[in-house]
Amino acid sequence: MSLKNCIGHFKTITKHRHMVISHSKKAGILFQGLRHDLSKYGPTEFSAGVKFYTGDKSPNEGERRAYGYSKAWLHHKGRNKHHFEYWTDYNTVTHKVTPVPMPKKYIAEMFCDRVAASKIYQGKNYTQQHPLEYFMRAKATRFIHQETSDILEDLLVTLAEQGEDAAFRKIRRMLK
Repeated sequence: MSLKNCIGHFKTITKHRHMVISHSKKAGILFQGLRHDLSKYGPTEFSAGVKFYTGDKSPNEGERRAYGYSKAWLHHKGRNKHHFEYWTDYNTVTHKVTPVPMPKKYIAEMFCDRVAASKIYQGKNYTQQHPLEYFMRAKATRFIHQETSDILEDLLVTLAEQGEDAAFRKIRRMLK
């Protein structure tokens, strides 16, 4: 573990978290935002984050390339309800694991998370269309409940076409 990677990773996840907190306030879920991604500071996620830190993409990608899976991601998604991957369960009819609908408060946090991640990783190249473009690239292969996907896509379209203020207004209305 290099000190440079440790500092870089800490700064990246903290900057991201603070941006999610700011977005969460605009969305009306400030308390939820204050707890956002705290597991990233624990040893399982932080050590992998430092080891595979590049500064321009998720360290989980590097861990996947190295080992075929990301232990940090498995840990993270199992503890953070704003990830759609958390919301799967065994279906007693089909006898398969299937996606289940996410509560709207976690969809709101997922939106804040995605926008903040786009801003952090895109930097000065960020546009309001980027989170939607990123979402659409993997839409066909994403293992997400259709209702959850539709709500998130609608919010991302609103962001792309009308801007953040309109998207956060829509979230606040959705949560009432």
